[in-house]
Amino acid sequence: SQNKQTDTAPQIIIDFRPGAVDQTHFPLKIWRRLSNQMLASEKSYLYGEAFGEKCLREQIAAYLLESRGVKADANSIMIGSSTQQMLIYLGQILKNDFSGIIVEDPGYVGAREAFQLQGFTLETLPVYETGADFSALHQMNERLIYVTPSHHSPYGVSMSIQERQALIHWAAKKDGYILEDDYDSEFRYTQQPFPALASIHSERVIYLGNFSKSFLPGIRLCYMVLPEPILQRYQHRFHQFESTASLLSQLTMAEFMKEGEWTRHIKRMRVVYKRKMQHLAASVKHQFGHHVSVIGEQSGLYILVKVHENCSEESLIQRALEYGVKVYPTALYFVNNASDHPLIKLGFGHLGFDDITHGVQLLKQAWGTA
Repeated sequence: SQNKQTDTAPQIIIDFRPGAVDQTHFPLKIWRRLSNQMLASEKSYLYGEAFGEKCLREQIAAYLLESRGVKADANSIMIGSSTQQMLIYLGQILKNDFSGIIVEDPGYVGAREAFQLQGFTLETLPVYETGADFSALHQMNERLIYVTPSHHSPYGVSMSIQERQALIHWAAKKDGYILEDDYDSEFRYTQQPFPALASIHSERVIYLGNFSKSFLPGIRLCYMVLPEPILQRYQHRFHQFESTASLLSQLTMAEFMKEGEWTRHIKRMRVVYKRKMQHLAASVKHQFGHHVSVIGEQSGLYILVKVHENCSEESLIQRALEYGVKVYPTALYFVNNASDHPLIKLGFGHLGFDDITHGVQLLKQAWGTA
């Protein structure tokens, strides 16, 4: 019976998978050359530094200053393998002084899981398509907050300068910390990115960034900038632990950045992704008109499609699958603050223009008007 199921399983023609990158524009030759170069060096045959390679930390420090306005000493940058892994390590330090954390609702489920693993209680800050409801913040007990201010996960909304300043003021007053996850700040299509929270007031902000979204998920490289005294406690706690990030990836990325290839890649991809984003948003609007709303087309590598019909997220996903299109749920992002209509997530990073057009046409057939 198992074989039978496999035979009848619908074939995926178009997969709107979020978190996938454009393979055709990946600088494979350059990356391979640098990787081979590093593999030939003596350094690659060692375990590497516990908190990440100095050469990479220096490159990240220079990049953060130039692109995000964050002044970070290379020694305050910790390298890890993923945002979740770094949050688990960080939770180990923070739970001595904090018993809970405020998270966005909806928000990144991977972060919530990491905090819950460490035994933190969660308070939720409601977020809407227009942004977070900060009036709720002052009624809350916790002094830690985890936010995605550049590109909210999943709504894609950016936190305004006024909101950023208000949040920093709150953290200073509460003697708390803001965990700023800047996971794909590179890809903003309408205007210049806002300065990072960490650039406004670094003593109260723990800044997290990664190379998965903007470069390559499989590279497993992530970093955070720690303010004193958290930095000292982190170093003291983890100096006997091996680095969780691949040494070879670190050395290659450091060289890639040093040669200016990273900024070249980001500039090139911003143009590529902007065109794909516009094409996807236009295709959805063309096929569905007023039956749907497109959310988050100003930045990032996915959009949300809000379907103005009385149907469930599951049925929309299932109907799409019957037409060979894989689309993704958003219900898992929500804790208490549920959406009034089903929201479907469509990633476009790895798809070509024709695939996007075809995928949306198939969705139209699957959903009808919806």
